[in-house]
Amino acid sequence: MTVNHTPPSTSPARPLEVIADVYVIPIRAFEDERGRFMETFRREWFPWLEWDRIQCNRSDSRAGVLRGLHYHHHQIDYWYVPNGQIRVGMVDLRPSSPTYRVTHTFEIGGANNWGVYIPIGVAHGFYALTDATLMYMVNNYYNGGGDENGVAWNDPTIGLDWGVGSNAPLLSPRDQQNRFLKDIPAAELPR
Repeated sequence: MTVNHTPPSTSPARPLEVIADVYVIPIRAFEDERGRFMETFRREWFPWLEWDRIQCNRSDSRAGVLRGLHYHHHQIDYWYVPNGQIRVGMVDLRPSSPTYRVTHTFEIGGANNWGVYIPIGVAHGFYALTDATLMYMVNNYYNGGGDENGVAWNDPTIGLDWGVGSNAPLLSPRDQQNRFLKDIPAAELPR
């Protein structure tokens, strides 16, 4: 679903601007001597979108883990990091998008207390800068064989700067098998 829509001024959601249809939401914390409280998601933050969240997931990663890049044909993601800090990497794989093939990295968690809305067709992943927990909501049930696709995190034509330096990130066996973009048949890429 490509929306190309600016949120109303009453919504805290703000376009990422680098990649169309990706939104960041600053999360407000209310703190006192007991601790803190935060609303990490509200449906009303996205009044211009029609999507239902039907599954919520938690991913715990050690510092140095890289997950991705993943893209979907039928799934929207909303990410929030309650603990730790990650560097998000994205590339727009939607040929009809005004930001087709644009890449971007940014950090969430810690001082960057943001939620991130990721539309269908934008490949995404993250590098754990610290031990981190990622909570994410999706609008479809997990279907590993049917809707989760991958592109190599280090594809030179994408050129994402993960900031890993000479350190080799820790990848899952599945992510180690992700192909370069040039090796993925067109029928498997977003339309």
